[in-house]
Amino acid sequence: MAEFMQYEDVDRLPVDNLIIRHIKNKNANKFEAFDDLDLICFDLLDIFDMSKETEKITVCQTAEQVYYICESLETSDKLKTFYQATRINKTTPATPDTVPAKELYGFFAFLLKDDIDKMDDLEERITDMEDVLLKDNKTDYTVGIISFRKELLRLKRYYEQLSQVFDGIIENENHFIDEKNIKYFKFLDQRADRLLSHIVNLRDYITQVREAYQAQIDIEQNRLMKIFTVITAIFLPLTLIVGWYGMNMKIPEYGWKYGYLYVIVFSVVVVVLMIVYFKKKKWF
Repeated sequence: MAEFMQYEDVDRLPVDNLIIRHIKNKNANKFEAFDDLDLICFDLLDIFDMSKETEKITVCQTAEQVYYICESLETSDKLKTFYQATRINKTTPATPDTVPAKELYGFFAFLLKDDIDKMDDLEERITDMEDVLLKDNKTDYTVGIISFRKELLRLKRYYEQLSQVFDGIIENENHFIDEKNIKYFKFLDQRADRLLSHIVNLRDYITQVREAYQAQIDIEQNRLMKIFTVITAIFLPLTLIVGWYGMNMKIPEYGWKYGYLYVIVFSVVVVVLMIVYFKKKKWF
């Protein structure tokens, strides 16, 4: 039977005092093999509530018992309740047939059992955001994209450490697990690798979504710049006319009674010709 406890209770562990201090200081690596003891340490992530901070979990495995050490009593009780409710018993087929290996396998199988649903939900959310932002490029989706990237980064780190843990278990340096039972942990390792690969694919996907969103913004900005350029080009000849007749010189049109009307008509004709020319070239 597995035992759950907090870090302040590790003095009860039947191990060397140096290892107890090592556990208390939370300096353990992902997997460490000592004499007659395997030490597994990882950051537990609640993938269904990413707002929560990760919590350090240490698993201490001996030949007869497996101990799970949590930072908080709440996490310890929660894991214990869920673990006991789904615990793999001795008669369950297709599982390790020794108690410590069965307990360890059941714990990690419990941690990974619904993760693929989370991946599918995450992919669907990214797809929905992609559909919306490509239709509505006036709303700023930068915050949403950054949020997805941060979430995927946390998941990537989580599965990377689990993969390291399984690699250490499979090496089986202390031979706590029979060789015939190693295959079950290889299954878990493959599952973690598949989840990690899924996360990497989703990171590539969100990068493509960001690039598509940026392209939409660039297109909109280019459209606006094109409009401003056309407007500037239309009124540039008028600026020349204003500058011409604004010179402090004696110009014949000044004495003509229709001179003012002439300048107005001439300006309107220039604007109309410019608009017709731009439309013919399909510049706007």
